[in-house]
Amino acid sequence: MTNSSKSQPLLRVENLVVSYRLSGGLFGSGAKMFNAVDSVSFEVGRGEIAGLVGESGSGKTTIGRAIVRLAPISGGKIFYDGVEISALGNAQFLPYRKKIQMIFQDPFNSLNPRMRILDVISEPMDIHFKQMNAEQKREKTAYLLERVGLKPDFMNRYPHEFSGGQRQRIGIARALAVEPEFLICDEPVSALDVSVQAQIVNLLEDLRREFSIAMLFIAHDIAVVEYLSDRIFVMTGGKIVESGPSVEICTNPRDPYTKKLISAVPKF
Repeated sequence: MTNSSKSQPLLRVENLVVSYRLSGGLFGSGAKMFNAVDSVSFEVGRGEIAGLVGESGSGKTTIGRAIVRLAPISGGKIFYDGVEISALGNAQFLPYRKKIQMIFQDPFNSLNPRMRILDVISEPMDIHFKQMNAEQKREKTAYLLERVGLKPDFMNRYPHEFSGGQRQRIGIARALAVEPEFLICDEPVSALDVSVQAQIVNLLEDLRREFSIAMLFIAHDIAVVEYLSDRIFVMTGGKIVESGPSVEICTNPRDPYTKKLISAVPKF
């Protein structure tokens, strides 16, 4: 039974550890463990956008991947809507793959180059909406393309025919195809031009308002995170070193690393 409550967070991460074995020694006998994520805890509320910010290698992307089981956890717990999803078997976790979707940093590598956009977007529907027929999937794909700012007839094209910004919009449409409650946005604008970054960030904000989707927005640029997020978690060395409301973090940072991130933001 789910202990669902509007007062409890939608996502709760408790003392999460993700470790990797470092090579070393003869036949790996001297190998050591490296904690990419080291006892991290945080919460994300319903309809909230939480920003997770830090430099490359800080562990922030690993957290997102651990939530959706793309990285194995070594310790700690992950709760979704009161259920400890980190304790579920693969079959039990399947319904949560519909609730929690991920938008990846590189939209080109995350899209199958051999599949038409119609098939890319409708593929998740084949898994989670088995009752839908081909025409219904086509209609929903057209709607999703329009919703992310693309033409419906783009569904008959292939990923290589689109710009980086357009491919990221396609990735967002695919994530929306199963009507998720929670989006993990892993550096979704870092590979895009500045002007396109703003368009994608504004699109994500519009989607949050329209569908009441909660998000974990992962990025290295604290200025982008501040613009979009309600709260910010600052991460370095596998640990969260500071957290709080976005305005408070960016106007009155306490941790030296947070101050370093803010000082690196270009001033015009």
